[in-house]
Amino acid sequence: MPTAFAADPLSVRHSDVWLHDVAFHRGKFYLVEAVSGAGKTSLCSFLYGMRSDYAGDVLFDGRNIRSLSRAEWNDVRCRSLSVLFQDLRLFEELTVEENIALKNDLTHFQSEARIEELLAAAGMADKRTTPVGRLSFGQQQRVAFVRALCQPFDFMLLDEPVSHLDAVNGRILAQLLTDEARRQGAGILVTSVGSRLEMSYDHLLHL
Repeated sequence: MPTAFAADPLSVRHSDVWLHDVAFHRGKFYLVEAVSGAGKTSLCSFLYGMRSDYAGDVLFDGRNIRSLSRAEWNDVRCRSLSVLFQDLRLFEELTVEENIALKNDLTHFQSEARIEELLAAAGMADKRTTPVGRLSFGQQQRVAFVRALCQPFDFMLLDEPVSHLDAVNGRILAQLLTDEARRQGAGILVTSVGSRLEMSYDHLLHL
């Protein structure tokens, strides 16, 4: 997944990403570290096709993503790209299981038994019928994490996924993600402003 960006040369002269040609390969794990405001969320939004206000080109399997139709983007997001947003984008009035079902009912990727296993591993089994708005942000991060696993993916983008998690839960989620990515032969891109998802990364980039 090659990417090329252009930005203010003065503010990004030490970046490994902006103003460079960067390739993200399926099956590899990438950590992108940066200070606050350097563009971690923007990078994820560019790669996921949610923003197009960049200079340069973003290519997916050799194709410029600006040329993708809405239907093609829907297919890419259902089959190739999964994302865990920094702001999570959960529906607070819906329960944990309802939020997860919104994704899994579209993809039919995980069985009910597997979802129960994931929730149990994430320490959320007893919160299935709890409205998400009543959970702490750290608990909501775990719900969003399980939801992100409810689809096939060639890449998963995770924007500061452990900002409100303790070390134990962070390690649990890292192992779940590693296992699923290895099973699918998928690539992982994690952004971090300090606390990182503890995984064995193939590449470390500074934004």
